[in-house]
Amino acid sequence: MTDADLLRSLGIDPSQLDAAPPWAPRAGAERLDGSRPCARCGEPARATGVVDVPGHGRRWLDRCMPCLIATTPRGGPRGPLEDTVAVLRDAAREAGVALTIGTDE
Repeated sequence: MTDADLLRSLGIDPSQLDAAPPWAPRAGAERLDGSRPCARCGEPARATGVVDVPGHGRRWLDRCMPCLIATTPRGGPRGPLEDTVAVLRDAAREAGVALTIGTDE
């Protein structure tokens, strides 16, 4: 997911976000003083990061922890589903645990 896709999925207009400097290793920590609202819900932001959106450049994306967790992209299995299921079955067998796996495939 690109930064532009992330903002679009959150319903955030990148032009409404503060411009971020090209490189500021400590600036992120300085932003987390509780005075900035979460870009998604408006609660005090506890996490910040930089998104780079074509046409808008680098912008700060401030989020509260619940919104950060809810909006952090997560990948699915890295390999085929059959490989993931095989690993689970092997682990259950090794642990001596009865396991039933249901998939939608």
